[in-house]
Amino acid sequence: MDKIKLGMVVSEFNRDITYMMEILAKEHAEFLGAEITEVIRVPGAFDIPLAVKKMLEKGRVDAVVAIGCVIEGETEHDEVVAQHAARKIMDLSLEYGKPVTLGISGPGMGRIAAQERVDYAKRAVEAAVKLVRRLREYEEKA
Repeated sequence: MDKIKLGMVVSEFNRDITYMMEILAKEHAEFLGAEITEVIRVPGAFDIPLAVKKMLEKGRVDAVVAIGCVIEGETEHDEVVAQHAARKIMDLSLEYGKPVTLGISGPGMGRIAAQERVDYAKRAVEAAVKLVRRLREYEEKA
């Protein structure tokens, strides 16, 4: 079976946290026998869907992992950003027929909670790898 090629789109907003998430994602992909072959860094979580779309259009990856961190502010902006990014990420997965997994922590959390949730990146990689494998198995049976 071919090695699974993952793309990763990483938000630079709250970079101190998303950097840790990116490192953890790369380590976990290697542990699972997958390879992160493409990375696009974007300004914030709201910008992730466009980069995911561009990556999927190229067709060089089996799945894309979206990494970001949305920390609560004084307004409900964090909720709007996270909800819309998640919705568009899901839409792209369905449009292109490839897994796009959600490694975006938040909304509604502070900086300490965000630091405790860096493992969301690991979970998103694991979900991408599992789903690619299971979809390949399904296709082979068809």
